[in-house]
Amino acid sequence: MSWPLMRNNIPREDLDAVVRFLSSGDPVLTQSRQVELFEQEWSHWLGVRHSVFVNSGASANLITMAALRHRFGPGEVIVPPLTWVSDVASVLHAGLTPVFVDIDPRTLGMDSDQAIAKLSPRTRAVFLTHVLGYDALTDRLLDALRDRRVPLVEDVCESHGATHAGRKLGTFGWASNFSFYYAHHMSTIEGGMVSTDDAELCAVLRMLRSHGMTREAGPAVRDRYTAAHSDLTPDFIFALPGFNVRSTEINAVIGRAQLRRLDANNARRREHLALFLKHLDPARYVTDFHVEGSCNYAFTLVLRHPDETLRDRVVAALREHGVEFRRGTSGGGNQLRQPYLRGVVDPADLARFPRVDHVHFFGFYIGNYPDLEPERIRWLCDMLNRLPSGNRA
Repeated sequence: MSWPLMRNNIPREDLDAVVRFLSSGDPVLTQSRQVELFEQEWSHWLGVRHSVFVNSGASANLITMAALRHRFGPGEVIVPPLTWVSDVASVLHAGLTPVFVDIDPRTLGMDSDQAIAKLSPRTRAVFLTHVLGYDALTDRLLDALRDRRVPLVEDVCESHGATHAGRKLGTFGWASNFSFYYAHHMSTIEGGMVSTDDAELCAVLRMLRSHGMTREAGPAVRDRYTAAHSDLTPDFIFALPGFNVRSTEINAVIGRAQLRRLDANNARRREHLALFLKHLDPARYVTDFHVEGSCNYAFTLVLRHPDETLRDRVVAALREHGVEFRRGTSGGGNQLRQPYLRGVVDPADLARFPRVDHVHFFGFYIGNYPDLEPERIRWLCDMLNRLPSGNRA
């Protein structure tokens, strides 16, 4: 059996769209009109005013944290320990201090009560990750952030189309970040997006995306800087110490084609997850995830109880049957255990994060894609349910 993490995520019709674009006279290949159209169509689909297309979800994180530091100055950012490395790394790159809280086992996102307890005058933002398609927001967290005027940054890289109270994730925060990596809900091969309703933030993001150049932010910003710097060429005024994280027209063409299928593909993913959780043995595996509004490109397989024997048998069985998986679920598990945080996090602090450590050692994810056959899902659950538990030995 072959069960990869993702398959057929860039089908022939997307490649045909690229061929048509490349055959249309003398197309511009670097960032141009197709990128602009993709940004507009994405903003319309999501329900926000502005979007900025970049070359990866990691770059979306990078420029968002740089913009946060530019707007609010140095301080702390509350982050979860179960996330992709670039979330925490972008905080560090911006010269901000990450403050960690444990996860909620039903959403795999940060524990709202712990996040609220960590809010302080030095908090510049809460950087929340919607892990593998689950909604990590709670109304009490949103209320606390609103009352204290603390910005929310949503990492929606793994949760395109998921909702909270019927509203798409990525529309609640000061900024929201998305990834279009090959294995995600939709792909531009590599790519990412930052979305926001804040026009000033959008202008800063556009400058940060392209070397800090003012011309990227639009005529009003360009003219203001030109008037203030008569000794500089208007086309080459660098207002910020920016990056070069632009994407290309080809990536945008694929994104525009993919976006048209996203809602239909997500509907199938929701059906698949419901089938998977329905047929798993709840005595052995966690099945009571908070699935309302979720949209998952992966099946989350977490052992109900610590059981090294069952875990090792799960690993062996998946490998034997050609089912690709990732240990630790999102991002390889507990970021606090990673070498890049040595000197930032005291290893003794690991004892304060038992929930994420359980997922780190006893959690997995398996690919969930639109053309996955339901009978395969039932077979997988039956195979997993029949594995002997170490607690019975």
